[in-house]
Amino acid sequence: MNAEELLKRYAAGERDFIKADLANVKLINAHLVGVNLWGANLEGANLAKAKLWGANLTGANLINANLTRTNLCGAKLTEANLRKARLNYAKLYGANLSGACYDNSTRFSRGFDPNSQNMRKV
Repeated sequence: MNAEELLKRYAAGERDFIKADLANVKLINAHLVGVNLWGANLEGANLAKAKLWGANLTGANLINANLTRTNLCGAKLTEANLRKARLNYAKLYGANLSGACYDNSTRFSRGFDPNSQNMRKV
């Protein structure tokens, strides 16, 4: 699935994109509030400045994804793979990151403590 198709289906009212293959998709500034991307492949995706509050990204592959300035307030990121992801200035208030994995190359906003969010370093 490409960005255009996802946005068109979302605009038509669809919210469930479970296990969707969205690798390398460009969704900069996308408005996808409450979208269900459970288990989706978002490797290398550019979601900078996207509005994803309340989204379900449980188990999503976000390796090398750009989530800079993305609004993830209240999002479920449990067991998500955030290795090499960029979360600089991402809004994570109320997000569930329990069990999400990260590595030394994952970038968080200054002061963010992954251990306090029960994240796993790999």
